[in-house]
Amino acid sequence: MERNTPSPVVSSSAHRRGLFRENEPYAQGWLATGGPHEIFYEECGTPDGKPCVILHGGPGGAINPTMRRFFDPSRWRMALFDQRGCGKSRPNASLDDNTTWSLIEDIERLRVHLGVEKWTVFGGSWGSTLALAYAITHPDRVDGLVLRGIFLLTERELRWFYQDGASILFPDAWARFTAPIPVAERGDLMSAYHRRLTSSDRAVQAEAAAAWSQWEGDTISIRGPEARPSKFNEIDFAVAFARIECHFFANGGFFDEDGWILKNIEKIRKIPGWIVQGRFDVVTPMESAWALKTAWPEARFDIVWDAGHASTEPGIVDGLVRATDQALRG
Repeated sequence: MERNTPSPVVSSSAHRRGLFRENEPYAQGWLATGGPHEIFYEECGTPDGKPCVILHGGPGGAINPTMRRFFDPSRWRMALFDQRGCGKSRPNASLDDNTTWSLIEDIERLRVHLGVEKWTVFGGSWGSTLALAYAITHPDRVDGLVLRGIFLLTERELRWFYQDGASILFPDAWARFTAPIPVAERGDLMSAYHRRLTSSDRAVQAEAAAAWSQWEGDTISIRGPEARPSKFNEIDFAVAFARIECHFFANGGFFDEDGWILKNIEKIRKIPGWIVQGRFDVVTPMESAWALKTAWPEARFDIVWDAGHASTEPGIVDGLVRATDQALRG
């Protein structure tokens, strides 16, 4: 099918909107999966609001209170959950039965548990990957997609960030990232890190996890290292984050083929979509967002010229808040 050239909206720095007020969960619990995992979830906003599910990044990240604040709590019924091995979900840092497809099953399991027919799906970075994969698999359960920092989990993207690409822009941070790996193994850093992060030696895991997490933290925002999430400095979080992320990436996201998302994009083209992308995103460069918009011309495409990857950069906040307000109207 012929594709149209994307016509992006370029975000202005004037009259930007901020996050909605802080709000606390009105319900929370753990959801059994029928296997070794129990998934922690919470509900926020108003029980009578429009349903949405908020997907955190990583893989290996966790939900946090800021994620609730992209939605008007008086109008949305928000569901958030820690993915397998992450955050408060149990067991922590487990790789057992932890794949993209098991996470998609968890999203469906949570939807049924909460009695939701259809919902808006919100995700950034890896959350955008998972949101797209879920929508492709269950398009009849999605009434909107709000996406940030598009990551299609392709070999090209992984090589850019973990082998040859982003290193050119951040040679100082790259030196810290490669330091734990002997020169002889640096031709395949993903495999080298995977061996260490799956080691039975906790000290080996911890050293690799600290370097892996710092690399992402150092590159996440144009505001510099001070924008690095504080959790990256906590060793338990770093080990879970790095182990799970590397596990997914070393396995190509568990997709059947490279480029699986774009090859199946026709299944979601009737779903309303909003894409918010930082122009200077180094973690998930704009090429992927551009490719997604080209394949899905119906989606709104908002380029934020003074932003990188972090969801908390002012222009990204503005774009996402405007998107969730528009999603209320369908």
